[in-house]
Amino acid sequence: MFWLRLLASFAVVSSFAYAQTPLQLQIARLSREAQGTVAVACSLPGTKLDCDLNPDRHQPMQSAFKLPLGVAVLHEIEQGKLSLDQQVHFLPSDIYKGTYSPLQDMYPNANVDVPLRQLLELSVGRSDNTATDILLRLLGGPESVQKYLDRLGLQALQVRDTERSLHDDERRQYRNYGEPVAFVKLLRMLADASPLNAEHTTYLLGIMTASPSWPKRLRGLLPEGTGVAHKTGTSGYENGIAAATNDVGLITLPDGRRLALAVLVADAHANESSVEHTIAAITRACYDAAMETEP
Repeated sequence: MFWLRLLASFAVVSSFAYAQTPLQLQIARLSREAQGTVAVACSLPGTKLDCDLNPDRHQPMQSAFKLPLGVAVLHEIEQGKLSLDQQVHFLPSDIYKGTYSPLQDMYPNANVDVPLRQLLELSVGRSDNTATDILLRLLGGPESVQKYLDRLGLQALQVRDTERSLHDDERRQYRNYGEPVAFVKLLRMLADASPLNAEHTTYLLGIMTASPSWPKRLRGLLPEGTGVAHKTGTSGYENGIAAATNDVGLITLPDGRRLALAVLVADAHANESSVEHTIAAITRACYDAAMETEP
């Protein structure tokens, strides 16, 4: 009986390996460098491109959640509830120590009015945590963002906490999770059938393209000049483990097609350089496979 069970288990493993595409096998091999849990999904319409690796896994988003937040903010603007040019008061109570915030660096005493446009660009483009929490306050908190995502069919992106809440208890980042397939679905929406109007879609993707954040991830090994509209997420290291090292985005191919890709790395034991190289190498493998498909 033992040998029958053992043979059956080998058959399952062999069948799984046989079912994987060459790209999936390459990604699985590349993922080992991170020494963590790597989850990948991608989409290129009209092709059978398959880069799935744990595509439905719940991975901590960290600042990658600022992409769906940005979509939610622009939706409220289109509903006439907010305006890009309105002034938003930066309260002294918005400040908290130990967080990344160019906004706090600019106005260390707060108590100033800041254009909503600047807050959005700081949040999505620069991963400013304080600007993000101000936007969440304007929208009515994470619950309001989640209701909007649910209406879009993006329940697999779970926005439950503010940046300050995540800062106060790092364990909460595991409940602010996203599945790679959900990020890819959102990216495909923005590329093909955006929930936003054309002006705001272009504006948001422009912020993401101009973002200087973590250039060695999705962008790291791509040909020079490749257009990448992306959003990163980073936890930093605690006891030698990085809970989240992420990058999601739209990569424009030379023929104009846009590849949607999400690479989320959780609980990595490798150093930051190795984890970022993992993301870059997986991205290049997907890019090369996409280039071999017919437009």
